[in-house]
Amino acid sequence: MSVKDWLITLLIMAIPIVGLVMLFVYAFGNDQNVNRQNWAKAQLIMMAIILALVFIMFLIFGSIFAAAMAGGAGRY
Repeated sequence: MSVKDWLITLLIMAIPIVGLVMLFVYAFGNDQNVNRQNWAKAQLIMMAIILALVFIMFLIFGSIFAAAMAGGAGRY
């Protein structure tokens, strides 16, 4: 892929919903460049890992916050 192709690809990825859809097209399309295909698959894997970590952190901090609110309600 040329520099121009990469710039176009990155510009498309900057568009919120279109970028996500195009990641799936690039990753699982049959007529895509192998480099772009592998890059898109890696991006999707990283997104899944980050989403899982955010969800776990949300559960941990949410439960800590809920426990703090429930424990402190009877004291005042």
